[in-house]
Amino acid sequence: MDFDKELDARGLACPLPIVKTKKALAGMGQGQVLKIVATDTGSVSDMKAFADATGHELLASETQGKEFVFFLKN
Repeated sequence: MDFDKELDARGLACPLPIVKTKKALAGMGQGQVLKIVATDTGSVSDMKAFADATGHELLASETQGKEFVFFLKN
């Protein structure tokens, strides 16, 4: 999937992946896509809840080994 910016949230525990995602999205234009790579298992449910609460579109969520990859549209 095409994306405009990538956020490396590997090694960060809750709530830091969400905090850093929020900050990254704030610096992006409307319609742009942010790719987030995290290792915190809680980020799977957190990212969906964040998208639902903020109106950002969660385009995709997948597991790659021990990493979780998300694509959020601003």
